[in-house]
Order: sequence, then C-alpha cells, then structure tokens
Amino acid sequence: QEQLVESGGGLVQAGGSLRLSCVVSRDIFSANAMAWYRQAPGKSRELVAAYTYGGVTGESIFIADSVKGRFTISRDPAKNTIFLQMTSLQSEDTAVYYCSFRWGSRTGWGQGTQVTVSS
Repeated sequence: QEQLVESGGGLVQAGGSLRLSCVVSRDIFSANAMAWYRQAPGKSRELVAAYTYGGVTGESIFIADSVKGRFTISRDPAKNTIFLQMTSLQSEDTAVYYCSFRWGSRTGWGQGTQVTVSS
C-alpha cells in the first residue's frame, strides 16, 4: 500500500503564499494521475490541479478556474514528490488540501494538510 504524506500547510494572511508538498512511497511516474484536491468546511472535495497521463494525449495538466494564474503544480521525480505552489491566497482558499495518486483502478490519498487564509 503506497503512502502519501502532505506537508506545508499553515496559517497565512490574504495575499500570501504557501507551497505544499506530497511525498509518495513509490516512483511518481508509475501513476496515471497525480493531483491536488481541497475540501472546505461544508463543501464537497474539489479538484484543484493535476497531471494526468494516458493514450495519445500523453501528459495533460489541469488547473481549476478558481485558482488559475495563482496556483501551480510541479513535481520532483528524484524525490517522489509533487508540489502545489499557491500565491495570492484568498480567504476562499481556506480548506484541507489533499494529494491523490491513481494507479490503474486504485487511488491513494494523503491525510490532508490544513491551509487557513486570514483576511
């Protein structure tokens, strides 16, 4: 069973930045998809950013409209780590952030890291 461990969350003022990390216990390029989700209180889990791999399209990058231009997904294969760089944070970005990897039909999740943006 793969392990996913997020870090980097915290309390930040509006307009500030944070970088989240997710370390995976296996080669990240063995995955079909690597993603960041978030879940705010009382809301459903939302896909924020993702790399997906498949077929003739090869690699695709998804960034949600709500964070486009402010958030960036990246990875460091040598460290089996993906990142979510978050800038110009807003109170609406307050949520628990989760990384998720998909290997075929199996999906793994991290435990989540809290991001709180104060206005």
